[in-house]
Amino acid sequence: MALQFNGSPQPTLGVELELILVDPKTWQVSNRVPELLAELGESEWVKPELLQCIVEVISSPCRTVAEVKKELVEKCAKVEAAAQRIGLTTCFVATHPTALWSDMLITENPRYLNLVNRMQWPARRAMIMGLHVHVGVKSAEKAIAFLNAMTTFLPHLLALSAASPYFMGEETGLASSRIKVFEAMPTAGLPQRMLNWSEFQRFMKTLIHSGAIQSIQEIWWDVRPHPKFGTLEIRICDGTPDLDDVLALVAMAQCLICYLEDLYDSGEELPIHKFWFIRENKWRATRWGLDADIVHSDDGTTRNMREDLQKLVKVLTPFAIQQKCLDELQHVHKMIDRGGSYERQRAVYRKTHRFEAVVESVVQEYHECMERGQEV
Repeated sequence: MALQFNGSPQPTLGVELELILVDPKTWQVSNRVPELLAELGESEWVKPELLQCIVEVISSPCRTVAEVKKELVEKCAKVEAAAQRIGLTTCFVATHPTALWSDMLITENPRYLNLVNRMQWPARRAMIMGLHVHVGVKSAEKAIAFLNAMTTFLPHLLALSAASPYFMGEETGLASSRIKVFEAMPTAGLPQRMLNWSEFQRFMKTLIHSGAIQSIQEIWWDVRPHPKFGTLEIRICDGTPDLDDVLALVAMAQCLICYLEDLYDSGEELPIHKFWFIRENKWRATRWGLDADIVHSDDGTTRNMREDLQKLVKVLTPFAIQQKCLDELQHVHKMIDRGGSYERQRAVYRKTHRFEAVVESVVQEYHECMERGQEV
């Protein structure tokens, strides 16, 4: 049976935030998502995740970043209100600095229980939260072409979003420990290079028939086609507590797809780096975040990530104007100057030597940004 790609005529947006549930008295993680969902009642826009401390908030298909903002602010406010009714709070950040995955409960869902049974330790320790951005793509063939080309820019998105320097009470030395935890999953990480949609279909059928995956949902690449929604889903970003940062990442994802489509429609070559470049650059973004020097050519020439992001924003600016997200894209400059969440978290720990203070700071940042979003 053919795998149909339900293409989107416009670069629509769909955004998913994985929120963590926290006890504000102790700043520790809480396994009470089932109670939270009971407070919210039946809803299609919020759902449990693998672990009972994480809940996912899902936007509907939106045309602009402004629409995404409105939905996220409203929906996250509802989740927070429900959390407060049971004495808890929520936050969007890639890892909790001290929580132990061994203390986390698995969600009582047949799919999740089966997943943990098959994958064991890599699945059980996945106490990580990310930002997923869907961008509408017109056709299956374009989806594959853009899948290959988007890998060139994954390190940039990771460096901007990096928000997980701590894991299980340790300073990892990484800007994003989340991405390394997630890479332990057998179908996570950088995507396979595909020639066309036909090859993608054959690959999916092989994985399913061999028992490697149960469905296409278990392909957790850093970027993947989503046939049902007709999108390319960018999954590499850490959860980061600043709403304006989130919207900047959403704007960049949308503008990158528009930029690639413009090149494709003009018959120009897409900017697809060699695989070893991309793998090395992803590692450097993982390790050093915005301070990474990324590889640009076969002779080993490098460019500073901050400088490369400045150049990329300039390239994407005409598309941001077209998609009415110029202010959000321009916020990338502020992110570059201010530094990433991983840097702010480290600054709090250096000052206080308390992980509880780090958690309190990211929770406060998240709520202040959401409150400002409500005021606009």
